[in-house]
Amino acid sequence: ASAAIKRYVELGNALNATALDAIGTRYVCLLNATEVEAIHPPSLKLASLDPSACSQETKNILYKKAKEAFSGQHRSPAYYELILPYLGGAPAADLQALSKDNVNMNMSTFVTLRRESLMSLTPSEVQGLLGLNLPELAQWQYRAPVRQWIQVQKQSELDKLHIGLTGGTQEGYINIVSPRFTAQSSAPLGTVAMAFHLLPALLLSFLMVSILS
Repeated sequence: ASAAIKRYVELGNALNATALDAIGTRYVCLLNATEVEAIHPPSLKLASLDPSACSQETKNILYKKAKEAFSGQHRSPAYYELILPYLGGAPAADLQALSKDNVNMNMSTFVTLRRESLMSLTPSEVQGLLGLNLPELAQWQYRAPVRQWIQVQKQSELDKLHIGLTGGTQEGYINIVSPRFTAQSSAPLGTVAMAFHLLPALLLSFLMVSILS
């Protein structure tokens, strides 16, 4: 399938609606970045694609194409349903705008949003996105990516949602994410540990000398 698509494009054929329907959801993820960029945005109006299993790069490109294709219906109630299959590539600013439109996003869509976009959303914006589906967020609070989102929010803001979310940052504290690598130190760990072990004794000696002098 990948070879056939590549050959089709190499022969100068356009990835129009007919071609996209032939590729369909089954093979859309086989398109490379160059081929996805070659898609004419209006073609998405007539094609039925689901890029949810594709790479993040493909999702990002297709979202931009879809946004352009459906831009004329941006104020229409139907816009959300049209752009829905491509929301996995939406930037935070576009999700924040959708949060004001009462879209009632379901959780299966929410948890597949672009990671950095989701992490940028505030509790009130998430409430606006999920709408009637907000209570379902509590069922995901110990699972990725919702757990990671909760950990960077203020607990006081999470409490305003009234759905029992816990694990947010308390006032006056910050959550520190441990690095995935071990930082190299110029001193051996044993030396550092010994220095911390002797520190109280050294301070006490210094204090006694100061008093006696």
